[in-house]
Amino acid sequence: MRGMQLPRCGGPHAGHWGSCSPRDSLQTLGPAMVLPRDLCVAEKIGRYALPVVVGGCMFITYEILALGENVTLDTQAVEREKLKSYIYIQTAPLEQQGLQEITRKVQKGLHRVVKRLLQATADIFSLPLDENNMKPEVDDDSGLWLLLKRARSTLKAVRVHAVQELAKKHHWHDYQYRTVAQACDQKTRIGLARMKDIDLRFFLRPPLLKAIEDSYIEDELRRLLACLPQSEVDQCVQYFTSLALRESNQSMSAQRGGLWCFGGNGLPYAQSLSSVPSEKVESFCLQALAKHSKVPSHCDAIVTNGGLQLLQKIYQLRQDSQKIQRNIIRTIGNLALNERLHSAIAQSGWIGILAEVMKSPHVIQASHAARALANLDRDTMEEKYEDGVYILHPQYRTNQPIKADVLFIHGLLGAAFKTWRQKDCSDMEDKNGDYTECWPKAWLAADCPNLRILTVEYDTQLSDWRSKCPVENERKSLAYRGRELLTKLKAAGVGDRPVVWVAHSMGDSPSLTELNDNFTKLIKEQEVNVLSFGEKLPTNIGSMIKLHVVPLNSADLGIGDFIPLDVNHLDICKPRNRDSFIYQHSLKFIKDALAQELKS
Repeated sequence: MRGMQLPRCGGPHAGHWGSCSPRDSLQTLGPAMVLPRDLCVAEKIGRYALPVVVGGCMFITYEILALGENVTLDTQAVEREKLKSYIYIQTAPLEQQGLQEITRKVQKGLHRVVKRLLQATADIFSLPLDENNMKPEVDDDSGLWLLLKRARSTLKAVRVHAVQELAKKHHWHDYQYRTVAQACDQKTRIGLARMKDIDLRFFLRPPLLKAIEDSYIEDELRRLLACLPQSEVDQCVQYFTSLALRESNQSMSAQRGGLWCFGGNGLPYAQSLSSVPSEKVESFCLQALAKHSKVPSHCDAIVTNGGLQLLQKIYQLRQDSQKIQRNIIRTIGNLALNERLHSAIAQSGWIGILAEVMKSPHVIQASHAARALANLDRDTMEEKYEDGVYILHPQYRTNQPIKADVLFIHGLLGAAFKTWRQKDCSDMEDKNGDYTECWPKAWLAADCPNLRILTVEYDTQLSDWRSKCPVENERKSLAYRGRELLTKLKAAGVGDRPVVWVAHSMGDSPSLTELNDNFTKLIKEQEVNVLSFGEKLPTNIGSMIKLHVVPLNSADLGIGDFIPLDVNHLDICKPRNRDSFIYQHSLKFIKDALAQELKS
């Protein structure tokens, strides 16, 4: 879109008062846009022409009234070359805009007139001139463009500071935010998305995509999955990719033929006509796609075959499904591990979407977006967060120095977030509305802001895929998973600073017993501080069975402090509130263990 300029009034008397009528001073730039020509503010006013100011003011007043009746702004985006680049101006009704842009230009014109009037008055009456009123006029947007220029500096420190200053602008007019949105480069956009309380007007809306009907989502997902190679993924991923493709065929056949499919080796379809199997198939296909996105060469294939646009369509269409949206953002986070794909991710409009998700009240959604943006931000992040490693704090850019890491690891049937939630509201006597889905993020981050807090997700024997995969392979061994997790943590920078590990036991088994013995030996050799809690209450397994998942004699390592508590296995890692014994004692242990680092 061409830049919009206000040309001078034409004609033989151009530049003089009364040289253009209100009708002549309007130039039509399009069927839905009318803008004023020159405001005719007496650029060539004579040194002694004082009476003309009154006429000029009347003229400008008339121009404003006329414009208020005739001007409409309704610009549309043009030229979206294959969704790779786009420029648009988001407009609002004229009453909402309040003629902000026109008023600003009128004020600048009047400023020039007043300055010349003051100069003329001082010359006539030989009066001293106030230099403050005669300073050269400074464009209101000069600071904006200066910050944008600094944000493109070759010096990283200058770029980072410029982004910080841009993010502080909470008083700008709408057009100024939109100017930055269209003029800033990729690094600036990513940096703004990682700033706390950022104004979302800094980001362009995603490019318009062709609408997709529900019944064709499966077609598109199948097409994308079919384009991906079956190499470099383990046998379970291959199995479930082929299963997703096969079940998609069955599901579509059932939908279009008026039938429902049950049983077999496929997905566990709901046995009710009120359910929607197609969404289950979508979720299954997206899980397969997320697994493929862990392979760098497959990431290129996903992007090349329109995966970014397809995922965005599904994301917008499935606003009511947090699980589907999480799987989509998880895949974007995996793609962001490959710097060569950053431009494609930014140009497809995902930066603004991720910035918006960062503001979500749902901790899991926001943490997935925080991981994706951290992987995109190469100006302030050296670490990379691979699939299953999530940063709980700090999720935004910060000047706060990080002194140590606290790493949360779930146990059997656990998860990166649900394991560390507050004790369920249904069991709480005090429902004061302060319930948190993740107490490490809500409480520990506030009590220890100098810590980086991470949580990890990994496959356990009863996780979604491994328990159903008929192919036995080495991924089921604890040793393999341990090596895989270690590689991911090293990529995230774990080990570069002191670490506190917080783990929920996986129960008791021969493999875990051997692992526990090795751990105990290491702890004794390295003289590591240890705090253990034990469960005194049995855990309900179904409606009929109660058992101690980890008996007290197994929970006591014989090293460090051991504290038995009147809780069951599930609640031992879920404090009732911030003042509970479990949390406060754990907080004290962390502060004591890192006392030297936190003081420095």
